[in-house]
Amino acid sequence: METKQILDFILGIDNIWIYAVVFFFAYIENLFPPSPSDVVVVFCASLSGIGKTDFTLTLLSAIFGSTLGFLTMYFIGDKFGDEIIEKGKIKFINPENVKKVETLFAKYGYFLIVINRFLAGTRAFVAFFAGLGEYDVKKSLILSFISASLWYSILVTAGKILGENWHLIADVISAYSKIITAVITIFVLIFILKNFLKSKKR
Repeated sequence: METKQILDFILGIDNIWIYAVVFFFAYIENLFPPSPSDVVVVFCASLSGIGKTDFTLTLLSAIFGSTLGFLTMYFIGDKFGDEIIEKGKIKFINPENVKKVETLFAKYGYFLIVINRFLAGTRAFVAFFAGLGEYDVKKSLILSFISASLWYSILVTAGKILGENWHLIADVISAYSKIITAVITIFVLIFILKNFLKSKKR
């Protein structure tokens, strides 16, 4: 279903289901990125700006959906991470580079969890490796909750303020996601190349 179809569908349902939609998209993005979750959240928040929905319920739906999604992917990484990587089920992870990624995560792991929601396109990746690295689940959950609270407070507030002009912030989110994804991709490629050259010299 395209984003426009999703938004048209939301307009025709009761408020309780709108909060369920916000929860669902905030949750599912952690498992199956990319998804239009941020755009959906901003759109639903804009409905609170015109009096259709409640600001607080929209915000809480997004925060708890995202936090539960992070926790789900964390446990997938914890329970099945080694098997998934060994069998090559995640195409963008080369088993030979897993140790290098784990080293990077060991150095910045908890910091990455804190800024997780601000890293477009890598949210599932961070949660997965947090579980794979067996990071403290309580600490990871709290940091994920803080990250989601900060991110969605910005989005939901912006959506409410803009109201019918919600698409302005959606355009910003789209541009932001592309920039962050490009920066992270470049960073990862440099990291992998650097380690590849070191191993070749040895």
